[in-house]
Amino acid sequence: HLSALAKIGIRAIVPDDEEYPKLLKEIDNSPQVLFIRGQFLPQDERSLAVVGTRKATPYGRDVTEQLVEQLAVQQFTIVSGLARGIDGTAHRAALESGARTIAVMGGGVDRVYPPEHVGLAQEIAKHGAVVSEFAPGKLPVPGNFPARNRIISGLSLGVLVIEGAAQSGTKITASLAAQQGREVFAVPGPITSRQSQAPA
Repeated sequence: HLSALAKIGIRAIVPDDEEYPKLLKEIDNSPQVLFIRGQFLPQDERSLAVVGTRKATPYGRDVTEQLVEQLAVQQFTIVSGLARGIDGTAHRAALESGARTIAVMGGGVDRVYPPEHVGLAQEIAKHGAVVSEFAPGKLPVPGNFPARNRIISGLSLGVLVIEGAAQSGTKITASLAAQQGREVFAVPGPITSRQSQAPA
């Protein structure tokens, strides 16, 4: 089974493996297995999650690009969830800035969602890692996303929230980060925008 996975560039790592991220081991319910395309490097311990809404505003995208560029200069690895909107912008900005980036998925690492991010996922695997606790072939269903979000925050020293509505995955990630004892940073947005509710 593992050799079949290796043929398609997927490996499985467990908490005893040297490569398994130290920060992730510290959280209460750390994944017993992580499927990975690409690799974790020791420098990824200096990671920051950048998360936000799928319905990003031009302001949100601009801020994401600017902040990720600055974090890249500081040698941070950028962690996000490969979703449309802020996540995709964060991964792209990291790649363009020469930073490492890690995408955590809510389904198998071979089931890239959204489909327009297939090429982006391949680039991320070359300059970081695409990871999931869900076995290859598993479809990303809505119930998987809170579990995915605890890994996003678990891999990171802190979580930077760019934009998100009051009831959102972004908000879940921020509260999980706080429970895990990680720093949560929020970018202020226009008070008239629904997408400014989560940061507030």
